[in-house]
Amino acid sequence: MTILPFLIGDKWTTGRGEPFDSVNPADGSIAARIGAASEADVDEAVTAARAAFERPAWRELLPHQRGRLLARMADLIERDVEPLARAQMADNGKTLRECRSQAADAATVFRYYAALCETAGGEITPQRGPSTTFTVYEPMGVVAAITPWNSPLTIEAQKLAPILAAGNAVILKPSEVTPQVALRYAALALEAGFPAGIVNVVTGLGDVGRALVAHPGVDLVSFTGGTVAGRHIAEAAGRRLCPVVLELGGKSPNAVFADADLDAAVKGAAAGIFVSGGQSCIAGSRIFVEASIHDDFVERLAKEALAWAPGVPEESKARIGPMASFAHRDAVARAVDVARSEGAEVKSGGAAPDDPALAGGAYYLPTVLAGLTNAARTCREEIFGPVCVVIPFADEADFVAQANDSDFGLAAGVWTSDASRAWRVARAMRCGTVWINTYKESSISTPFGGVKASGIGREKGLAGLRAYCQPKGLFWNLA
Repeated sequence: MTILPFLIGDKWTTGRGEPFDSVNPADGSIAARIGAASEADVDEAVTAARAAFERPAWRELLPHQRGRLLARMADLIERDVEPLARAQMADNGKTLRECRSQAADAATVFRYYAALCETAGGEITPQRGPSTTFTVYEPMGVVAAITPWNSPLTIEAQKLAPILAAGNAVILKPSEVTPQVALRYAALALEAGFPAGIVNVVTGLGDVGRALVAHPGVDLVSFTGGTVAGRHIAEAAGRRLCPVVLELGGKSPNAVFADADLDAAVKGAAAGIFVSGGQSCIAGSRIFVEASIHDDFVERLAKEALAWAPGVPEESKARIGPMASFAHRDAVARAVDVARSEGAEVKSGGAAPDDPALAGGAYYLPTVLAGLTNAARTCREEIFGPVCVVIPFADEADFVAQANDSDFGLAAGVWTSDASRAWRVARAMRCGTVWINTYKESSISTPFGGVKASGIGREKGLAGLRAYCQPKGLFWNLA
């Protein structure tokens, strides 16, 4: 099998590391064989990025000219929606329908930041002395972007676009589970006209990411992934005072009050946890339901879960595919076993499907658990699969207390017909995003990120651009 190379500067190389395989979780076949970078390759990538960043051809590029490159990248992604979608599907098993949607979304990310190049200015700050004062925003320099396996099409776009819009050079290190999208993005960046070395991609295992984080030539590290890895990255970067942007895990609460539209809440809560097979940091995995409707809601949700049965990713009727890897499917299964040992009642799912057509893949049934309190391990740790726990609450104050009693603080949902309550609860949530009578909606123009163990900094929106800029204060005495 041909080994797919990665990009350093304008050179494609299979690297000096040991090649590795991307395994299609739908059937266990080899999706691609990928070249792996060594520490020396990482050093070459950082050197190439630094040289490209310092060249006048990039440093002196006017904002609208950077915007033109980003818009061209968006055009190319729209042209290549199908091959991009199929690359992600082969790597992580998402349904083809979802992959196509995410590829289209990725184009809008580049188009949005192309527009910000034209519109995001500095500020004249209030005078407190004889000088006129200004804030200008300058690029950080060389940014290392390390991405996870669950949604590389969108997550890698949400890193590349603002990093480039801010005027930086970037080295993208994708997950070894899903390397193919990043390699396609690298080729499109060259085709779009980005100068050689401004976009680099290095593939490999965890040692490649560690080498990037530790490299003195990297000016900022942007990481999306699990909280444990995020802590290690923050510690390593902190030793050399390198700033970080961290988008980490979650155990998001989704509250259903007795006055909510119950049909809408059931469907919304199911989508909130089962879309993408629950492999999402914002998945609504702790579903809190007011005690008076708890039992009825559990039964309805268990029936709704049956509509999310996994299927072969290419089939149009499939709503979810397999877990992204066999190892992850096994980890999800172990988490459900832990829940059983804690006394959970499995109301739906709790096993691999018995469909012979799915026997060769890493599939797991959407699972609804009940009978646990918020103190249970199952309610405290991120499972990152199609597994939710339904927990009763007594009143508004009880929900707020239980929801905030978590190490995480990424997102939350509130279902109620009382507008005043919705506002109070949304403001009381200690997290970065709250949905009211909906769940998992997103907008590239709205900042996204978490608090506590869910991360540092914000992505998306103007805040997502500023995350990759260095603000500078100017004082000009015009007397």
